[in-house]
Amino acid sequence: MSVIQSSGDKVFRFFNYIVLAIIGIICLFPFMNVLAKSLSAEGFVVAGEVFLLPKGFNVKAYIYILTNQSFWRSMGNSVYVTLAGTALNTILTLFVAYTVSRKHVVGRSLIMFLYIFTMMFSGGMIPTYLVVRQFQLVDKLEALYIPGLVSAFNLTIMRNYFATIPDSLEESARIDGAGNLRILFRIMIPLALPSIATISLFVMVGYWNDYLNPLIYITSTSKRTLQVFLRGVGNASKDINMNDFDSLSDLSLETIRGATVFAATFPILLVYPFLQKYFVAGATVGAVKQ
Repeated sequence: MSVIQSSGDKVFRFFNYIVLAIIGIICLFPFMNVLAKSLSAEGFVVAGEVFLLPKGFNVKAYIYILTNQSFWRSMGNSVYVTLAGTALNTILTLFVAYTVSRKHVVGRSLIMFLYIFTMMFSGGMIPTYLVVRQFQLVDKLEALYIPGLVSAFNLTIMRNYFATIPDSLEESARIDGAGNLRILFRIMIPLALPSIATISLFVMVGYWNDYLNPLIYITSTSKRTLQVFLRGVGNASKDINMNDFDSLSDLSLETIRGATVFAATFPILLVYPFLQKYFVAGATVGAVKQ
């Protein structure tokens, strides 16, 4: 059945599309500018003549970055932290969310309150560092994902999603002899895939873009992540072993910076389209507070 729209509705929708298109173009400007600089010749970049389209097409900066050992070492560290952190964070969040979503669990409201309390009040940077040091995680990549393995925000989304699943499904499974783990993995998780994909994307982007924690907890150059590497390239400082950059005189630092930023962003750009179809549905369904 088609819905008849008035002229006012059509005009309103048209202007919505125009506004959203303008916002989308504005969001793309910085990205396109960085990409254009990374593909431009040094002289045009230094002169400030590059805006949205490359001038003097040149891929030397990408060859320069992709043959750099420090870049790949940092990339590997970031990939490890992102994959391990996302997997553990998602699994633990699902376990806790399923538990507190069951009405028969004693103290589930108190558990949720304690988690939500951490969203408003945290222990602070110094106490968190002391805890990490007490567990002997300083200068270990595990320090970048273990301290925050359960997100209160993601827990709220998953808890509310699980709460919307009819109890009759769980009761039927228990009659057939299913236990809690079987119910979780065979019933709850397949039904909650949109929300799981959503929180996984949130967590993945968070770990990938994390800059502060590596700066605080990691001291060895070989264990630094991609974001710290980017900071070193951007500042041309000794935070990164600049001896690896043996041809800096042949390239503009701005061009190298642009190529590095784009190379660091590209993996996330590849992942997002596969999860995008779940994104809106997952965030909307689980966002209703009960």
